[in-house]
Amino acid sequence: MSTNAYESPFSSRYASDEMQYVFSQDNKFKTWRKLWIALAKAEKALGINITDEQIAELEANKENINYEIAREREKLVRHDVMSHVYAYGCECPNAKGIIHLGATSCYVGDNTDIIIMREGLEIVRRKLLNVIAMLAKFADQYKEMPCLAYTHLQPAQLTTVGKRATLWINELLMDEQEIEARIKSLKLLGSKGTTGTQASFMELFNGDQKKCKQAEQMIAHEMGFESCVPVSGQTYSRKIDYYVLSNLSAVAQSASKFSNDMRLLQNFKEMEEPFEKNQIGSSAMPYKRNPMRSERITSLARYVMVDTLNPAITAGTQWFERTLDDSANKRISVAEAFLGVDSILNIMLNICDGLVVYPKVIHQRVMRELPFMATENIMMSAVKKGGDRQVLHEQLRVHSQAAARVVKEEGGENDLIDRIVADPLFNLKKEEIVSILDPKNFTGRAPSQVTEFLNECVNPVLEANKELLGEHAELNV
Repeated sequence: MSTNAYESPFSSRYASDEMQYVFSQDNKFKTWRKLWIALAKAEKALGINITDEQIAELEANKENINYEIAREREKLVRHDVMSHVYAYGCECPNAKGIIHLGATSCYVGDNTDIIIMREGLEIVRRKLLNVIAMLAKFADQYKEMPCLAYTHLQPAQLTTVGKRATLWINELLMDEQEIEARIKSLKLLGSKGTTGTQASFMELFNGDQKKCKQAEQMIAHEMGFESCVPVSGQTYSRKIDYYVLSNLSAVAQSASKFSNDMRLLQNFKEMEEPFEKNQIGSSAMPYKRNPMRSERITSLARYVMVDTLNPAITAGTQWFERTLDDSANKRISVAEAFLGVDSILNIMLNICDGLVVYPKVIHQRVMRELPFMATENIMMSAVKKGGDRQVLHEQLRVHSQAAARVVKEEGGENDLIDRIVADPLFNLKKEEIVSILDPKNFTGRAPSQVTEFLNECVNPVLEANKELLGEHAELNV
């Protein structure tokens, strides 16, 4: 490993080998060669003088990328595509004259970009499904465990640990559905030529428009696509990059929400991300168990969300049929968005595979707040015994404020129940109030909502994709 030159943290620390390969030089140039073969096959089928032997020669050498020859040639001609056309021709001397026939650089460049983005989206979707599956299991396990819910980060009506997990799942499921739709909607650029008019192919096919269209359709099918874009300049619309990165940004948003909730819950000591036996939480404070994985998700998600601006600005500043100011930005921003989301999902897989719950802490925190939340129920019980609702309401207000002062100003425990029991206006015994204070009485339909959501929305998706499930992730750092 080189230590005297910049190395992307995505490569050395975060992203999976699988996603790194998708954006590797090998995958890029092997895809170029597959596209050249698809073009030659289509042209041969439509009457161009290309032999089976030439195509066989191209097939035999499609994965033998002679990088040194390509690099030396690029120094001379300053053109990456023509350098690789030359290098491929060196390995295929009989076929060199028909490589890239009628095409422009974007034939291999843009079509490859679409293919690579689809490959990346398929990996993202698979990992999303596995995170959803882990969280679905967690939600079902804890669907009945009451816990504090929050609005404005202030204690509100109770929810359950499992119900909160469904909020995370719901957003991830939305992301998965959007990505699935994006994968299905992607189209190749096809063989559009220098300005998108297919003029070179009209020349090649002697003005036969039908053959120009047939060639594109054959190339699309050869590469596993249903069709090509209907119109373009030299490139496919750069809005496609924006749409794809918006899908990735949406995943980052959902992951960031999850990670921030986890960081807060770990502060409350209600839940924790996994903490390994020899893990060090702090260099200065040995007792600490920091939510470092969740923090890393937050950090990476911020990068991905901001990265979405790159294709947005690129799409909005292209001139006429194309300008090359997209290229340098595009090859960085698109790849890093995918590597970033891949890194995020790896961490989520790792966290969700071992979420830690502390039921006693959760119950303790509930019981500190529940007396305040139960005042209406307590008041109704006292009214049934003959109390005056208006008088009782005022007494509850007085007692609640007094109990709150004890908690906030004196650091004491919530003594609201003792105050109510001691007040003859309520005529309630402590055991009667305690029976009211069962947290499960205050979670509404949360358990049922979890069951319904999993059965109606989540499990059908997981069942339809069960062959993709069972994935786990280990983190190197």
